[in-house]
Amino acid sequence: MYYFGLARGYRALDLARAVLTGTAGAVVAALLLRALGRALSGTGGNLERLLWCLPPLAAVAWFAAVAARAVPAQHPERITGLTAAGAGAGRVRRLIAGETALACALGSAFTLLLFLVLRNDIAGPGLAPDLGMGVPLPAAAPVALLAVVPLVAGVSAACAVRLPEALPGRPAEPARPRWTARRLALPGPLLLVGAGLELYGLRPDATSAERTLDLPGGLPATSPALLIGWAFAVFALALWTGPLLALAGRLLALRAPAPLRLLAGRGLTAQAHRLGAPLAILTTVSALALVGWRNWARTGADVPALTVVETVLVLACAVAALAARLHELRGEHRPTLAALDRLGTPPGLLTGALALRTLAAGTVLLVTGGLTLLLCPLL
Repeated sequence: MYYFGLARGYRALDLARAVLTGTAGAVVAALLLRALGRALSGTGGNLERLLWCLPPLAAVAWFAAVAARAVPAQHPERITGLTAAGAGAGRVRRLIAGETALACALGSAFTLLLFLVLRNDIAGPGLAPDLGMGVPLPAAAPVALLAVVPLVAGVSAACAVRLPEALPGRPAEPARPRWTARRLALPGPLLLVGAGLELYGLRPDATSAERTLDLPGGLPATSPALLIGWAFAVFALALWTGPLLALAGRLLALRAPAPLRLLAGRGLTAQAHRLGAPLAILTTVSALALVGWRNWARTGADVPALTVVETVLVLACAVAALAARLHELRGEHRPTLAALDRLGTPPGLLTGALALRTLAAGTVLLVTGGLTLLLCPLL
């Protein structure tokens, strides 16, 4: 009952976050139940179908983690009230995680209800294999599968909330990017190993018999060397996204910058370590979607509906996670913006700094995204 009472004080952004979390959980639950229905129908490939449910599940967990971390910045008064009422750090973390898990549980319950209704001789013959119609449904199987979604989302949310930053009265460390030499040097060998594996897979004497990995969605088969090499290269570029954003911010503030360049450069440098991960994930997912679309357009093959649903879900979670992170950063920098406003800073200067910062970040993403597409062995 506590969470339903909490929902009465929701604002538009809180409702949007709850609806998005519940909808994403419902879609993942539908994918899991489809895999269960196919297993009951005895169509084979059960493990493969469950494995292809992992990317959407990981996307939901990522969005849940980022959204949960943004809650304390969006509602500092709520955290202050809970602390004043005697809620400790662990209880605040459990409350935020429970709020996320409840939204996913409601979405999963709606999907399960729809699944049971369709199994009651309502669905047509086209959906019969996906629902496992005509085969008794074990009661524990759908409950066990659907419990995974709120459990994963809740655990991700609980692990994402950083207590020294979230709870008032605790000393918060300054948010400074720590680009150590090891962290900056690690992506280099990964990129070299990935490029080497791709060159090995694309060597002139390579035969089509080496392409033993079947990709979903009608994509052409590939070799393990090509796929692993591309994964290493993409991971290296993702690790470099944050440092490249910080470098772009430092370049904006070089020499004797005007106030516009100074604000844009300092802001991008300060936010680089928090924006690096969501921007890298969004860039990678977008590159994968473009690769698949180009292959389907080239071959003229029909795009599988399930692949479209999974792609849209992962993209939506990546965009929503980026929006949540941006809103979190805006909440944390609200005192700074208020101080600039008291100093008489023109609104046009802040808008121009935001536009310049967005342009610099977009340039970095074009570089990393272009390299991701260039290194893709399916192009």
